[in-house]
Amino acid sequence: MSENLYAYGVVENEELEFEVDGVAGATSAYTVSHGPLAAIVTDIDTMDPELSDENARAHDDVLQTVLLDDGGRTVVPMQFGSVFKNGRALKNVLRGGRRAFTKALREIDGYFEFGVKLVADEDASIDAEAVREDAVERFAAASVNESENDRFSDRLVMNRSYLVDRDERIAFDEAVDAVTDDYGDVLTVQYTGPWPPYNFVDIEIGAQGNQR
Repeated sequence: MSENLYAYGVVENEELEFEVDGVAGATSAYTVSHGPLAAIVTDIDTMDPELSDENARAHDDVLQTVLLDDGGRTVVPMQFGSVFKNGRALKNVLRGGRRAFTKALREIDGYFEFGVKLVADEDASIDAEAVREDAVERFAAASVNESENDRFSDRLVMNRSYLVDRDERIAFDEAVDAVTDDYGDVLTVQYTGPWPPYNFVDIEIGAQGNQR
């Protein structure tokens, strides 16, 4: 059996084990602990998992399970492809990054990330700038931070990630519903989450992943 570990994210030290549909066909996730921290991992046979749609979705789904299961918990997400040779290599990263992980867990405690895309219908007549400004104002009122993502298509009116207090989730849902009601005849609202705050944690973990 391979000793390689695929790491999804870091939580406060807690013993967890649960069934998942994980990266590269993994079916069971568990924690590897060091000091006050624990990493969510699955076993994996390769050091270089394929960045396929299926694997990317599995990475997100495992993190979402950890985020929401059994009352929920705060998770510092790792980048896709964070693979470690063995538990010792992973514990070295937890030890070396202890201060940064602990700070991040404290700063994002109690927050979700949501993604919102506004996609104009084909051949729709729309004042994209006005719609974007209106939507951004509404979403900002129900969130604490935002991150603008690439608008990779001419039809993509808006593509942003929002950091939302758990207690304000209903207010943010309502803001999304209101935008959908007002502009649903000319665009589609793509609303995803909740996710761990991918876009609001500044820890470079992926580059450290392939360690011996």
